[in-house]
Amino acid sequence: MPPVQAPSGGGAWRRLLLLLTVLPVTLAALAFVLQWRGGGVDDPTTRWPPHAFPGMAEPARTSLPSSDCADVLVGSSGPSFPYFRGWSFPSDSGAPKVCVQTSTSAGLEQILPWLFYHKVVGVAQFLLFVEGKAAKPNVAGVLESIPGVKVVYRTKDLEEQQARSRIWNETWLSGFFYKPCNYELFVKQSLNMEMAIVMARDDGMDWIIHLDTDELLYPGGAAEYSVRRLLAEVPHDVDMVIFPNYESSVERDNIKDPFSEVSMFKKNYDHLPKDTYFGMYKEATRGNPNYFLTYGNGKSAARIQDHLRPNGAHRWHNYAKSPNEIKLEEAAVLHYTYTKFSDLTSRRDRCGCKPTKEDVKRCFMLDFDRAAFIIASTASEEEMLRWYNERVVWNDKQLNLKLLRKGVLTRIYTPMTIVQGLRESGTFTSVIAAGQAPVNEKLLLKKTDVQSQNITRPENLQIELVGATDSKSSARKILQTKLVFSDTDVTAVPPLSPPGLDDEHSHGSE
Repeated sequence: MPPVQAPSGGGAWRRLLLLLTVLPVTLAALAFVLQWRGGGVDDPTTRWPPHAFPGMAEPARTSLPSSDCADVLVGSSGPSFPYFRGWSFPSDSGAPKVCVQTSTSAGLEQILPWLFYHKVVGVAQFLLFVEGKAAKPNVAGVLESIPGVKVVYRTKDLEEQQARSRIWNETWLSGFFYKPCNYELFVKQSLNMEMAIVMARDDGMDWIIHLDTDELLYPGGAAEYSVRRLLAEVPHDVDMVIFPNYESSVERDNIKDPFSEVSMFKKNYDHLPKDTYFGMYKEATRGNPNYFLTYGNGKSAARIQDHLRPNGAHRWHNYAKSPNEIKLEEAAVLHYTYTKFSDLTSRRDRCGCKPTKEDVKRCFMLDFDRAAFIIASTASEEEMLRWYNERVVWNDKQLNLKLLRKGVLTRIYTPMTIVQGLRESGTFTSVIAAGQAPVNEKLLLKKTDVQSQNITRPENLQIELVGATDSKSSARKILQTKLVFSDTDVTAVPPLSPPGLDDEHSHGSE
């Protein structure tokens, strides 16, 4: 009887392993061949229409009219950020409409990235009160051509109307009158904010925020990266929302475009544990007068309602009641201050004060601004650059890493990514190209106050005025009798420095 042979199970396993090895290799080879021949593998982004930005045609690769802003507004020859192709802003009817107001003398190289970043995060309207470079035809003409933007020029008519406005004749702002430089700017900002409330209300806006063009809103903590969504989540009984500010911390002295080159920020006192803030205060200050170079009291958004008024550039108030105000725990205003070495001289050139410790107090409210003005007015360029690196530039990598680990410094990349994407998609160049018609019209007429659909003339604004009188004190008495809610003790909130070491005990119980 022949012996019974066992089944050849080993051979079956070998054949199965061979199949599992050969099959993936075959599929990979097939995919390679198809892709090499241009078929079979399709990049889904190539199916999108090649629009540069919502509502705009494919950008023409045109040269900019001025070389001043070419370096920071022109991207590469092809878009490297394809997500703007065919993109449109969400039309969420339930979300509030947000208005941003600013007073600026900047050029397009700063205004356009600032403006379109805020368009991306959901701002519906921009009220630009312009003077200086911003009021020149080649700048203002482009701004007027952008949907959702209104331009108001600082003309004699505007100044005369604001001199008769309500807040000019009240005491809460009067402490800042008739002083140069930052004080003068602070008064202008407040008067423009008063006018902007009326304009925003007439256009159906729900919230208004005053920002400078070196500030970006960061809607941290919202369900999506949107200021509209952030404010939609605010309880209905809240009148005002405070955005604590984070301050830029530049890591080199040759920054050209802060919005797309700066990612490190110093966090606000309100967003840090108190023991961390005071424990790391000296290392975070690095010999400067205060924790922040400039202000530390944030900016606020106000719900547009009756009796609303500005309370300086950083806050709002209400004539009829004490507003219900909350402070956001994650959202912030990113303040890009002294990010470029040239900021030292540009600030100096705007002020005519003497570079002495006493005289600079007339011109600047904050200690670092005073010190920067003096060094920019008295030192050589080499000495200025050394001072800038010591006081402003964060070039100690070990210290940076320590403060990042402690949470005093933080990295925020989203604004940088958005601005870089806007540039690479050709948004800024296409806007400038589309705005050449109004620019040419202005240049031909040689006027800076030509009417257009986005220009608002001051005489068309119905702001509350006081009657002409030779006595300012009598006008103030009349106004005070009109108040429903007595706010005579409320004064304008200026830019304030964060708490110092002397304030540690007073904040310890918070």
